[in-house]
Amino acid sequence: IRKSKFDDVKKALHDNEANFFTYWDVTGVGNEKQGHVYRGISYSTSDIQRRYLSVVVSDEYLESTVNVILETAFTGNVGDGKIFVCDVLEAYRIRTKESGHAGIN
Repeated sequence: IRKSKFDDVKKALHDNEANFFTYWDVTGVGNEKQGHVYRGISYSTSDIQRRYLSVVVSDEYLESTVNVILETAFTGNVGDGKIFVCDVLEAYRIRTKESGHAGIN
């Protein structure tokens, strides 16, 4: 997602009970190939600074979590980001050795 939208998305995820997630600052390569000029300095827009979120939720929270991110990260411009939904085969909480649903929450 855009770095400028991260705080809004983080608050919305917490409000939606997705209280733990991981994030990284990343650089991606987008489809836009044209450069931009700002105050006389040309810069490339093909390398895009973004924030990568990894959110793991139970199936019951999947739809609401996706909707929260779609609504909160949206600007309507190229580069808003993408959401990938993947199955997690198992989850373990190391401290308690709980697994499954208890290992996630």
